[in-house]
Amino acid sequence: MNPGDGRTPSLDEALLPDGGDRPHAAAALAAVRAYGPGALAADVARAAAELDLRHGPAGEDHLFTVDPVPRVLARPEWESLATGLTQRLRALEAFVADAHGPREAVRAGVVPAAVLDTNRYLAPGLPAPRRWIGMAGPDVVRGADGRLVVLEDNVRTPSLLAYALAARDLVAPRLGVQPGPAPVREAARDAMRRMLAAATDVADPVVAVLGDGPRSAVTWEIDRFGEMVGAPVVLPAELTARGTDLLLPDGRRVDLLWRRTSEERLTDDDGAPNELGELLLGPLRAGTVTVVNAFGTGVADDKRTFPYVEDLVRFFLGEEPQLRSQPAYDLGDPAQCRAALDRLPELVLKPRSGSGGHGVLIGPRADADRLERARAAVLAEPGEWIAQEPVALSTHPTVVDGALVPRHVDYRPYAFCTDEETIVLPGGFTRVSLTEGELVVNASQGGGGKDTWVVG
Repeated sequence: MNPGDGRTPSLDEALLPDGGDRPHAAAALAAVRAYGPGALAADVARAAAELDLRHGPAGEDHLFTVDPVPRVLARPEWESLATGLTQRLRALEAFVADAHGPREAVRAGVVPAAVLDTNRYLAPGLPAPRRWIGMAGPDVVRGADGRLVVLEDNVRTPSLLAYALAARDLVAPRLGVQPGPAPVREAARDAMRRMLAAATDVADPVVAVLGDGPRSAVTWEIDRFGEMVGAPVVLPAELTARGTDLLLPDGRRVDLLWRRTSEERLTDDDGAPNELGELLLGPLRAGTVTVVNAFGTGVADDKRTFPYVEDLVRFFLGEEPQLRSQPAYDLGDPAQCRAALDRLPELVLKPRSGSGGHGVLIGPRADADRLERARAAVLAEPGEWIAQEPVALSTHPTVVDGALVPRHVDYRPYAFCTDEETIVLPGGFTRVSLTEGELVVNASQGGGGKDTWVVG
């Protein structure tokens, strides 16, 4: 995520500047007040505990906090977002295929060759899949100007959808707003199954969901995904590569593997197969197993690719981007690096391979020592960093100690891709910081989540 400088006033998603309710959020806020914010929060927390709704790796996991005040999006805005996301994913799909093939985007000067030459997520030597991107969950934020923009594209293994579905089950029935939000659970199950079915030519594929086990922060979610698609959840150690076949513990050959691991690569930096590569490279090369999202999609998710995504939309689709990126700069480009370092106290600095908000420097909030250390790190390895313009993250009423108070939020919509269409689920997940003034909303750093409604 990409916080702002704390000086630009944030827009409140549900309240007008005079304190009145925004029309699209009024019914939900009235229901929260009628129930009682403190009582509602306590009831939702008890129900979440009964679900054992946990987040974090084993030994560090905790009950995930679901704030009971739903975030509401008006349908026209959500439809515009869905259209823009669909366009963006078409371009990113084309870019990943191009990056593993002719590299026309590089030849045309749209993306510097160094972006691909140094990309850790390329997966050369494997047959091209029917689709590279099956599921996407970008990080989207609203700035002070009211526009929704993309901060990160998340086309590898986007998480928290199962938490979004749980939040819906915990919050919406308690509020009883009519007309309520667009249904999402059945839509999610159907979209998952259609995405998986479209990924392979096998008529009745044997599907498995590949997880990390106790070291995963989202084990709870991975188990729910297995239930939703009717497939076993397995660990790499439970699979066997026999010749060119990948076998389940019961001996069945896996046709389709839905990858939900934190391991995004099949080889180490020296090109030698890692543990997952030892298991999967043979079947992948032989074409006997399909992996979703395919290894190699990380090319589009590399932060150094992000500054060029709008140009990729123009190049591959011949269209103007309908969903804009928060302006970002590739520090591997000498001119962009010089300009960014001159403005370092004004910008947000992100490590190329970082995630979960780790390693992010908020220039306007950093002291001189931190800025100097960041400058030295960039100069040592400029290609390992990008910079972004700060954004004043919007806020939303959130229950803290029984009262409704503003807390910063971002938004993660979810899309599932088939050959024929991109299915964007109505709603998605709102991540919320639970600490006053805190701009990092990531669940891995103590954030919670909100049910997210599409109404109208």
